[in-house]
Amino acid sequence: MTTPTGTPAALDVPTLRHLLTTDHAPRMIDVRTPAEFETTHIPGSYNVPLDLLREHRDELRAHLDEQIVLVCRSGQRAAQAEQALAGAGLPNLRVLTGGITAWQTAHAPVTTGTPRWDLERQVRLVAGGIVLAAVLAGTMLEPVTWVAALIGAGLAFAALTNTCAMGMMLAKLPYNRGPRTDLDKVVTALAGDRR
Repeated sequence: MTTPTGTPAALDVPTLRHLLTTDHAPRMIDVRTPAEFETTHIPGSYNVPLDLLREHRDELRAHLDEQIVLVCRSGQRAAQAEQALAGAGLPNLRVLTGGITAWQTAHAPVTTGTPRWDLERQVRLVAGGIVLAAVLAGTMLEPVTWVAALIGAGLAFAALTNTCAMGMMLAKLPYNRGPRTDLDKVVTALAGDRR
């Protein structure tokens, strides 16, 4: 369900909380990394990392025939997942406005596990560290300062395109992989009883 402007249909926290109490509760798909999902997630949601979802959207489509709510940290990755699934012909897609961050802010129930930094925080640390090191090194070897400019350009490009190459690279690190999530596990979970 995409709005006429091409943006995914949004669903706010109070509305989702109400829908989850009905007989027709939507299926929640969390597209964050397995490590982020393990740290905290909405009870009853399924972890289908964005890269896995994009790669196997047609196989997943057969198991996603009811109302779907896509969840990530803030809504950006969920919007990308909505585009991928809509491209596979899946209707009835909504994105949780504000993602898990808004869910937690509303003091809605969550399942927690091992605490880890989310990808956005990791990107800020790595980008800031590189810029700081480049500026400090640039005091001795001026051309190194251009590294800081390249990081700044990369961050501006990430904001304009709503993508983040650094975030995608960091998501592949073992720290962010968490428990292995593969297509067979996802399909088994989706095919199982939801309640």
